[in-house]
Amino acid sequence: MIVEENRRMRSPTYDEVKAAAERIAGVVRPLTVAPMGRQSEDEQALGSLRPSAGTGGAEVFLGLEFLQHTGSFKARGAANLMAGLIETGSMPAAGIVSATGANADIGFAWAAKIFGVRATVFLAGSTPRAKVAWLRALGAEVRLAGEAQDNARESAHDFMTSTGAIDAYSYDDNLTSAGAGTILLEFMDVVAGLDTIVLAVGAGGMFSGIAAVADYFGIRVVGAEPDGSRALNAALAAGTVLDVSVDSIAADSLGAPRVSAAALAWAVSTDVRSVVVDDDAIVRARRQLWDRHRLVVEHGSATGLAALATRAYQPRDGERIGVVLCGANTDPSDLVD
Repeated sequence: MIVEENRRMRSPTYDEVKAAAERIAGVVRPLTVAPMGRQSEDEQALGSLRPSAGTGGAEVFLGLEFLQHTGSFKARGAANLMAGLIETGSMPAAGIVSATGANADIGFAWAAKIFGVRATVFLAGSTPRAKVAWLRALGAEVRLAGEAQDNARESAHDFMTSTGAIDAYSYDDNLTSAGAGTILLEFMDVVAGLDTIVLAVGAGGMFSGIAAVADYFGIRVVGAEPDGSRALNAALAAGTVLDVSVDSIAADSLGAPRVSAAALAWAVSTDVRSVVVDDDAIVRARRQLWDRHRLVVEHGSATGLAALATRAYQPRDGERIGVVLCGANTDPSDLVD
């Protein structure tokens, strides 16, 4: 059974997501939504990505959040974090620090530039030069520390202790999660009568924000994870947050060793379905997005769609389903024969 403490950690709230939408309006790009279209009989026989459209099946709509600034949904939460801290006078002169080694670093650096905040990013010495150059172009000070990202995080901690800078990345941060939750508000503006939202789950920040909105409007949430990186699924099975091993092709974006307590609390108290898919299904989904729709996304982004393609989540007839394609910071060379 989930402990009572985790049940109370249901954050952010719907009102916080609404406030985030007001803060970041005009700063982030609005969500583009694309219907997948009707599935042919040949595609049904081959196990298409698309459940049949129309009255006899489900209708699937893609939320193209990978078109967001910095190439991922992280820009929303980062923008709301900067705006919220400035609004309350809580932003220190030393600014923010990020040391995730992932998309979040880029999102925070971008938002810091937009809001005139100092950003310091700590990365492992082995970080690709292209990423370092991008962060510096965004105005961030990049410090390379050690061979592994864990070394960089230790250096970031020392820097924060000595300067008073804040750690921009927190699994349970209401501001960043609420910013991500605005995706569903915009999805609903485009698709009337949305029944279900499908999204990939990593540490649970985007999941928590979207769950807050979904719970308010009675929308089902399907959280999809790779079989080799199932932090939420394992936490639900165990009844508590726990560390999991990570071994998946989508680990670069969905490789969190544990899900947040807030995400787990939402998952056990709302209409959430937790599903897992294997790496082969993720690779196929990503490839089919390119082959059939000319959309290039990360493996992590393709995880939600893989859950539909494999029927890990089985839609009802007439169900209107939104799928969040949350990032595209990837090398597309493996998509072209």
